[in-house]
Amino acid sequence: MTRARPMTSRERLLCALSGQVPDRLPATVHQWQPYHLQHYMGGRSDLEAFRYFGLDASISVFEAYEPWPTTPQWRVETRPYQGQDGRTGTVYTVTTPEGILTQRDEGNAQTTWTVEPLLKRPEDMLWVKKYLPVPGLNAEIVQQRWAEVGQDGLLRGFVFGPQVGPWQHACCLYGTEPMIYATFDDPGWVHELLRALTDKKLQFIEQFLRGVPFDLIETGGGAGSSTVISPRLFREFCLPYDRELHDALHAAGHKVVYHTCGGMMPLLELIVANGCDASETLTPPAVGGNAVPAEIKRRIGDQVCLIGGLDQVNILTNGTPDDIRREVRRLFAELGPRGGYILSPSDHFFEAPVENLRAYAGAARECQYE
Repeated sequence: MTRARPMTSRERLLCALSGQVPDRLPATVHQWQPYHLQHYMGGRSDLEAFRYFGLDASISVFEAYEPWPTTPQWRVETRPYQGQDGRTGTVYTVTTPEGILTQRDEGNAQTTWTVEPLLKRPEDMLWVKKYLPVPGLNAEIVQQRWAEVGQDGLLRGFVFGPQVGPWQHACCLYGTEPMIYATFDDPGWVHELLRALTDKKLQFIEQFLRGVPFDLIETGGGAGSSTVISPRLFREFCLPYDRELHDALHAAGHKVVYHTCGGMMPLLELIVANGCDASETLTPPAVGGNAVPAEIKRRIGDQVCLIGGLDQVNILTNGTPDDIRREVRRLFAELGPRGGYILSPSDHFFEAPVENLRAYAGAARECQYE
């Protein structure tokens, strides 16, 4: 009997995304971070790092997106500054016909974060609604990267915004805690902001994402996790808007992965209800989530592809190669049956040793389907 040839990484990932059984456990990482590539990988690119370890590539094309579009009614100026303890900072000043908005971001060698959100007052929302432009997307860059990745994996994209889903985008603009308070104090205001952001994202999908060769579009965001908001708030302020985006993305020919980098157990069926094709990141309790792999598989594993599950701090970074191999085998046993599972660290890592990543990739290759 002739043994079937091994799948390529692209075939393996697409098979799992379709809920099917690939030749072996697909294994990837959720975005190589520039800090790790520079300090641990000799300056390799993200695709070169995937190839180095023999992992299944999942490439995000941030460089194709216009980050801060400017128009006559939304004029953006940036000013760098030096923060405390060596941090770098940037002030964004947005001039609209009705006034000025400012945002302040800071960062270190590993990542960046917002210390002053763009919207300070509820009435500022109207300026976003009226004047925030829909940014552009460079389809030529997407096409070039898709061709570069080839059979080594998949190309991931986003709907525009500082983070992906409407609720997450709103929390980035106004602050997560103020947004939660607003759902109780002024829910109509929250819906007006979410409606405006959703409409602009739908415009982006229609204008830029049709015919562009992304294999997977990420939506959602950690601010919609059950460790941040309740299922009731998720049902009212995430689900309807997410569903609209997902329907539009499917109509444009794209598969969708819904991202909750935090708690998800009380939300599992609601995640399925939003119409996504895959759910990530299956974050374990030790890194801020509440994922119970066997229960996730039982409740939704036959309805959506599952992506993630590996503790990127205590196992991948600080564990031993034997720890990693044991955890990979456990996740395969609990999430892998009947296919539809892609192994991945549940979020970014910055200090994972090369030998640990090598153990991770090797252990995944040993997890074969019969």
